Amino acid sequence: QGEPVFANPRNAAAGSLRQLDSKAAAGRGLSLFIFSLQNEEDFSLATHGEILRYLKSLGFPVLPFSVVTGEEALSAITALGESRGDVDYAIDGAVLAVDALALRRQLGSTARAPRWSVAYKFPAEEKKTRLRAITIQVGRTGVLTPAAELEPVRLAGTTVSKASLHNEDFIAERDIRVGDMVWVRKAGEIIPEVIGVERKERPEGTVPFQMPKSCPSCGEKVRRMEGEAATRCVSPECPAQLLRGVEHFASRQAMDIEGLGPALVQSLHEHGLLQTSAADLYYLEKEDVAALPRMGPKAAQNLMDGIEKSKTRPLSRLLVALGIPQVGQKAAYVLAQTFPTMDALCAAGREELAQVPDIGPITADNIVSWLDSEPAKHMLARLAQAGVNMTEPVVESPSGGALAGKTVVITGTLPGMTREEAAERVVLAGGQVSSAVSKKTNFLLAGEKAGSKLAKAEKLGIPVISFETFLQMLEEEPTNS
Repeated sequence: QGEPVFANPRNAAAGSLRQLDSKAAAGRGLSLFIFSLQNEEDFSLATHGEILRYLKSLGFPVLPFSVVTGEEALSAITALGESRGDVDYAIDGAVLAVDALALRRQLGSTARAPRWSVAYKFPAEEKKTRLRAITIQVGRTGVLTPAAELEPVRLAGTTVSKASLHNEDFIAERDIRVGDMVWVRKAGEIIPEVIGVERKERPEGTVPFQMPKSCPSCGEKVRRMEGEAATRCVSPECPAQLLRGVEHFASRQAMDIEGLGPALVQSLHEHGLLQTSAADLYYLEKEDVAALPRMGPKAAQNLMDGIEKSKTRPLSRLLVALGIPQVGQKAAYVLAQTFPTMDALCAAGREELAQVPDIGPITADNIVSWLDSEPAKHMLARLAQAGVNMTEPVVESPSGGALAGKTVVITGTLPGMTREEAAERVVLAGGQVSSAVSKKTNFLLAGEKAGSKLAKAEKLGIPVISFETFLQMLEEEPTNS
């Protein structure tokens, strides 16, 4: 019909069933296989095989199946895998299930899956084709991802002309070069990926791949953080990152602009009101916002009020909002307490920043590199001009507080208090907050859904305290020890 082809049968089926127009769904020509009865207890059937034969007798299409013994199971699965190319639908595995329904009821299920059934995945189909080019895609988080441009090849039911190359290390480890004959498969039968090179067929003159030094989207220098495989563009004015960057800027842990969700950010961008960076938010006009689809004067005023209110957030919240690599809520708070104005932070050098607790040389380098970039300077200047607060109220740490000299790590969800607020309470009580559990940790404050930090604390024998105990400790008389 001249329309784009679906990426795979799963997408085609799911998209067709979600059509609001039932006629459009009916026109897709979907077919199905029935594999079981939900109310099997209402029928006098003892096995799954009997269920399938009964369904078939009623005219329902059922998948071919075999009832086998334990000894025959492996051979049956292997035979199915070898013949899967002979049918006109994709098969990525086989299911081995207990046939007797009474035995199934005895075995029962876990929270995630039945105990009477197991799935076997067949090896993914692999094909060889020519690598024409390696292009770079910039994701919404700034990660540069190399992609393979291939000579089209038929693979697992679809024609593949592009495939993932993951990252720079993946390419280097396999010495993948433009012009090579490469082996391609579909990860999970869905996503095409290059898995290797046929070096015997490598043409003369090929050269090793190198990641670009500048962002294909904005032209700014890219960086690869120590210990990471990803190469990133960290410019706050990169077009490829604009929407995600503004969503983060407005999020609750950052500038907390109420009502500014992903849909509205998208609409602002589509109508030309959001073009450069999150600083554009502070130059919006109410009339322009009200003219957007599904907005109107009242919704526009609510957004403008939320943006105006966000101007009063402390520097620590702004630092979170800027999205500087490795500067989250805890690091932002510590930085703002040490350098209580943006000017003071911008004037700090790498060595000075590295001495700040929980910062270190890698994060210090990220901060300096980000603040020194021209897009960052431009964004900060526009924020300041719009009246956004660039200062932090400094919290004095009493030497004799209830937590004087104590190092506390906070994890999990706390009732009625954010981790940032709990960290402020620790500092007010004379303590220090750390982001990682170590032998120097005095307490771990654990809320709900505490993760790996709780496990590490228990392993090291670090005392774990509840939120209630934490509040009691804050109310205790200060010690002079």
